[in-house]
Amino acid sequence: MKIVLYQPDIAQNLGAAMRLCACFDVSLGVIEPCGFPLTTKALRRTAMDYAANIELIRYKNWADFEKVQAQDGGRIVLLSTKASIAITNFDFHETDTLLFGQESAGVPDQVHAASDARVHIPINKNTRSLNLVSSASIALFEALRQTR
Repeated sequence: MKIVLYQPDIAQNLGAAMRLCACFDVSLGVIEPCGFPLTTKALRRTAMDYAANIELIRYKNWADFEKVQAQDGGRIVLLSTKASIAITNFDFHETDTLLFGQESAGVPDQVHAASDARVHIPINKNTRSLNLVSSASIALFEALRQTR
């Protein structure tokens, strides 16, 4: 199980995702480019002392991620407000990659099409979406609950 962020816009969300992954002992991938400088100094600042406790995998772009994902195997499970399958009706596998889009724009159509599954977290119909890391926390917990 791993979490991958597609071109994140907000450095603090990356830091919070690093903390989440450290706490649950899963790796974190980042598909670049990011909406902020992704430097070692910035990572230390946003992730505090949690950066030392995770495996952070950087992908230069979507094509780089797809290449590595094909070698590693496992499904790409996209969390999307546009998905028709609720997370509560989805069967996760231990080798799944949980993919999350940009805070400002989600993911492009090609990423939707390349994903093996698309799921959403049911929320109030009068609201737009959850925070990125809130969504990642819910999805990761449910996936780990099912597989561990």
